Amino acid sequence: MNRLMIWYGELLSQKKLIKRGALFLSPGMLWLIIFLILPGLILILVSFAGRGAYGELVWEFGLENYKRLMGFGIFGWTPDYIIILLRSVWVAFVTTGLAVVLSYPLCFFIARKPERTRYIWLMIVIIPFWTNMVIRTYSWFLILAPELPFAKLAAYFKIISPGMALYPSAFAVYLGMISMFLPFVALPLFSSVERLDWTLVEAAQDLYSSNTRIFMHAILPQTLPGLSVGIILTFVPAMGMFVVPDLLGGAKYMLVGNLIQQQFGASRDWAFGAAISMALMVLTMVSLYLYRRKNKGMELL
Repeated sequence: MNRLMIWYGELLSQKKLIKRGALFLSPGMLWLIIFLILPGLILILVSFAGRGAYGELVWEFGLENYKRLMGFGIFGWTPDYIIILLRSVWVAFVTTGLAVVLSYPLCFFIARKPERTRYIWLMIVIIPFWTNMVIRTYSWFLILAPELPFAKLAAYFKIISPGMALYPSAFAVYLGMISMFLPFVALPLFSSVERLDWTLVEAAQDLYSSNTRIFMHAILPQTLPGLSVGIILTFVPAMGMFVVPDLLGGAKYMLVGNLIQQQFGASRDWAFGAAISMALMVLTMVSLYLYRRKNKGMELL
C-alpha cells in the first residue's frame, strides 16, 4: 500500500513523488552526464589507446601510456615524469598552506574594520578576479624585472647575478601561485571569521590559555567550514595549474599541467596526455580523501 504524502498542498503517493522528484532532477543529471561523466569516460578510453606516426589516435588498447608515465621507456627507466607529478603535489601543498597562513591575519584584519569600510577592503581582495589570469601573471614580469628594487636587493645579497630578473625561478612560481589563489582561501574563510563567537575566545583568555591554544581550541573549530572550502578550492586547481609555471618558471620548473598542455599541443600525443590527466585526477582525489580522513569528526563542508 502506497503511503500518501503532501507535496506543496497536493496529495501524492510515494510512487508519484519519486517520479516527480526524478523529473526535477533529470536536467541537472543530464548536464552532469554530458559535461562531466561522459568526457571522463572518453578520457579513460583514450588513455589506453596508442599514438600513430602523425599524432593520430590508434585504437590498440594497452598499458603503454601508463608504463611510460611510470618512467619505463625504450631507453630504460627514468624518474622524470614521477618527479613532475610529485613536484606538482608539493607546489599545490605549499601554495595552499601559505595561502592559509596569509589568509588568517588578512581575514581578521578585515573583520575588525568598521562595517562601512569592511566591504571596501573585501573588494580589494576580490579585484584580482576582475583581471584575466594571464595578465595578472605577466604583471609579475614587471615586478620582478632587473630594474626594480626586488631584483636589485636579491643581487645585493648575491641571490642572483647583477642585471638578472627574479624569473624564471621556483620563487617566482610560488609567488605567482600564492597571489593567484589567495582570494580562493580568503573569501570563504572570511565568511567564517565574520561569524566568529568571540565569547569563546574571551573564555579561553580568562582561563589563561596561550595564544596557540586559543587559536587551536576556540578559533580553528569555528573557522573550519570556511577553511575547508578554501583549501579544496585552492588545492584542486593548483594541482593542474600551467599558466603560472609556464610563464614564471619556464623550462626550469615544469609541473604536470605544463606536461599535459604539451601533449595535447605541440607533441600531439593525446593518448599519453589523457593518461597524465588520469594520474592527475587520481592524485587529486587521493589527496582530498586523505584530507577528509584526517579531519574526520570535525565540522567540514
